[in-house]
Amino acid sequence: MRAAQTLMQLTAAAISRELAALGNAEIAEHSQRFFKTGKGQYGEGDRFIGIRVPVIRKQVKRYRDAPLRTLLALLKSHWHEERLFAVLSLVDRYGRGDASQKKDVFNLYLKHAEYVNNWDLVDCSAHLIVGPWLETRSRRRLQVLARSDNLWRRRIAIMSTYHFIRQLDYTDTLVVARILLHDPHDLIHKAVGWMLREVGNRDKKVEVDYLMTCYARMPRTMLRYAIEKFPKPERQAWLKGTM
Repeated sequence: MRAAQTLMQLTAAAISRELAALGNAEIAEHSQRFFKTGKGQYGEGDRFIGIRVPVIRKQVKRYRDAPLRTLLALLKSHWHEERLFAVLSLVDRYGRGDASQKKDVFNLYLKHAEYVNNWDLVDCSAHLIVGPWLETRSRRRLQVLARSDNLWRRRIAIMSTYHFIRQLDYTDTLVVARILLHDPHDLIHKAVGWMLREVGNRDKKVEVDYLMTCYARMPRTMLRYAIEKFPKPERQAWLKGTM
């Protein structure tokens, strides 16, 4: 048991050292501002090494055989890029895995979703892990996530439905969107509006029919994101409530 724990620590530590060596102070400073890490902001306290996403993806390929326990250790890191490395590695592992491995990745991801704790971490993973796993299973889990007190679990709920949207299946997106209609957080407003826009990109009638039932009660940001691709006169009509 001690040997396994030591191996995990050494492996996680080795990857941490590799990522630290790739850091850039200027990039880190920019990321601190971009991801709203100030007091009271959604990313309060998050810390950055300063690594671009393509560079992290190269490291994911390099360490793609790292055990899940190592990825979990990195997922719990206080460094944003280490958590991003872990999330992207889980996506890679899910995509390459057999049924048993996919199940392990899905379970680890949702059990520790509180560490998938910024919008970029959610958006690069939820529709590539949670969506595919639930494709042939009950999707009620999405409704549970959408009602969570945790902001990131709620964002996972709506972003996971992007997998279904790509298959022209919009039911779960609309169900989750309705649950999140009065969510207090701007990051949820943006995500819901974005997914509704993706529905409309494929079937505008489905989106319009949904909007007609609730647009007057919809947060302004959510509505703006949802109708972003509509012609300008139509956008103005929705925003003025004259539809």
